[in-house]
Amino acid sequence: MLQSVKNIFKPFVPEPYRADIKIFFKRFQHFGSVFYCPVCKSNVSHLQELGYDFPVNREKQIIGGGPRKAMCPVCGSSDRERLLYLFLEQKTNLFYQKTKLLHLAPERNLKRIISKKKNIDYLTADLNPVNVMEPMDITQINYPDNTFDAILCNHVLEHIPDDQKAMKELFRVLKPGGWAILQVPISGVLKETFEDFSVTSHEEREKVFGQKDHVRIYGKDYSERLTSAGFNVTEFHWESDPGFGGEEENKDILYKEEMVYFCGK
Repeated sequence: MLQSVKNIFKPFVPEPYRADIKIFFKRFQHFGSVFYCPVCKSNVSHLQELGYDFPVNREKQIIGGGPRKAMCPVCGSSDRERLLYLFLEQKTNLFYQKTKLLHLAPERNLKRIISKKKNIDYLTADLNPVNVMEPMDITQINYPDNTFDAILCNHVLEHIPDDQKAMKELFRVLKPGGWAILQVPISGVLKETFEDFSVTSHEEREKVFGQKDHVRIYGKDYSERLTSAGFNVTEFHWESDPGFGGEEENKDILYKEEMVYFCGK
């Protein structure tokens, strides 16, 4: 019945707003008082499973990498996407100050929200140019130095063999005084980032890195790697900020150990 109603409205709704219609109807299906999703502003009864159940994710304690109940059943946001949204909303001026923003491999919900903001000169890009504005190899960004006020590049660098080249390119195209958020999966036990470029097949990478298209596991030296590319790095531990994320009962919508890597130029 709900699907039939949605299909009636679909031809009359512009593309960027069709997701809002889906969210509207899903709120009724999953309504509850257990969790609140700040991304879609929904009260829900449960969270759904996401993550990969490979032994390496448990052994290396990959933050945000293992199986967990963390996906909003209404909008599909993950715990890491909710953290990023709340950080952007509460700790940056992105949503109200004129900003030229580069968003790489954009998260679906964040793209939906940001694309409606009139103050943002918004560019989405990815190596795979499906559902983005243009194709982009972040090891060779075809834009001049000091182009963007802000960059979002989350869970991308673990896919890039030459991540240092990519970091330097991101630093190059960021304006002085600008900022970037560069999130990656982080091991809770590794002091140094682990790489092995002899591992090439999907099956081997799942066993060694926890995902078929990952080429490394970042360790606690991740900030140092960003610093070596030129960034000033602030590690934001959201659990140490009493006012972050809203009411205490809503804190379990976020991943407890995840931090935000806020990088300035």
